[in-house]
Amino acid sequence: MSTVYGIYGASGFGKEVLPLVKQQFGNDAEIFFVDDGDVPDELLGCVVLNFNQFVNLEGKKAVTIAIANSRVREKLTLKCLENRVEVFDVKASNVLALENVKMGIGSILCPFVTLTSDITIGKSFQANLYSYVAHDCVIGDFVTFAPAVKCNGNVHIGDHVYIGTGAIIYQGKPNRPLKIGKGAVLAAGAVVTKSVPEGMTVFGNPAIELTKENVKRRM
Repeated sequence: MSTVYGIYGASGFGKEVLPLVKQQFGNDAEIFFVDDGDVPDELLGCVVLNFNQFVNLEGKKAVTIAIANSRVREKLTLKCLENRVEVFDVKASNVLALENVKMGIGSILCPFVTLTSDITIGKSFQANLYSYVAHDCVIGDFVTFAPAVKCNGNVHIGDHVYIGTGAIIYQGKPNRPLKIGKGAVLAAGAVVTKSVPEGMTVFGNPAIELTKENVKRRM
């Protein structure tokens, strides 16, 4: 039985993922965009279907979820699995993964991503262009790296963390990793030198909590 591939999310990131899926499965693969919103009928030469239309196609169905919002990504992952739609990994041909890298289902690794050694990553990890994860890092489920994120060694990142473009996370210690709590947000360009509590948004260099007072202080 042939496989029909879907890119869930007919948006900017979906456009970037399309050539990676073609590269991975071949230009002759049957590829659709899947989106339940108000979107055009076609995008970059691919037909756009809603989820029900995609599920009703003939053949085995598999999707990658090209949506940065981690909460939406989690809901769509569950919906796909409940409807027997496989969630597949996307990996650019020049991604570098070195020694003992473990990763859950549904990852998207964009061009020039590097994962070094002794790394554990959960489900639905997204690492955009030029990001890296260094040794002895532990990353939870549904974590999103924007382009050029630098995650140095001995860092533990909780579920649903969003890390903005160009953020730098300093290295933790072997017996005391630097921790980024569940649901935290690191703003673009943040330089994170110490642990970040669950749910907190931080910005700046060195990174501090995003509050009106702190923004005024940094201006």
